[in-house]
Formats: sequence, structure tokens, C-alpha cells
Amino acid sequence: QVKVVESGGGLVQSGGSLRLSCAASQFLVDYFAVGWYRQTPGNERDFVAGIIGNSGTNYADSVKGRFSISRDDPTNTVYLQMNNLKPEDSATYYCNAVTSTDGHYKNYWGQGTHVTVSS
Repeated sequence: QVKVVESGGGLVQSGGSLRLSCAASQFLVDYFAVGWYRQTPGNERDFVAGIIGNSGTNYADSVKGRFSISRDDPTNTVYLQMNNLKPEDSATYYCNAVTSTDGHYKNYWGQGTHVTVSS
């Protein structure tokens, strides 16, 4: 059973930093892609950052230059380093893992971790 668990959210002042962690139940190399999304009440879940296989990273325009996604394969952990946080970054952040089996993709989500940035 694939499982991902987020941690590291909290309250931070504008301009501050947080690092989110996502612990995966399987070897990261077994996933087609891993990434982070965020959601605020009443809105859709939006892409933040992701890693597809060994193809490198990609980011939403709103976080480029401030957020950095990385992975630590020995511990099966994906990180999201968030710097220069802004109030509009406040959201529930979700870790996403995608598996691919015979061309069929399946998404797995964590329970989310809350980030609040005060102005």
C-alpha cells in the first residue's frame, strides 16, 4: 500500500522559511513522479513543485526562486524548502506520489500539512 505522510507545517512570519517533509512508504525510485500541491478553502488544489523521475524539477511560477523541491532516496523523503514566504503562500500543502504500472497512472495523497504565513 502506497502511503505518503507530510510534516513540517506551521505558523511563520512573512519573509520567513519552512521546510516541509514527505515520508514515502516505498522507494522513491519506484514512483513515476513526486511533488507538492497546495489548497485553500473553497479553491482547487494547485501544483507547487514536482520531480518527474530523473528529469529534473519544475515549479509553479508563483514560487519560482523561493521554493525548492528535493528528494533523499536513502530515507524515501521528499522535501519542500520554502523561503521568503508570503501571506498568499498560506494553505494546506499536500504531498503527491504518482505510480505508473503498464501505462496506468495512479495518484496518492497525504493528509496535508497546514502553513500559515502572517503579515
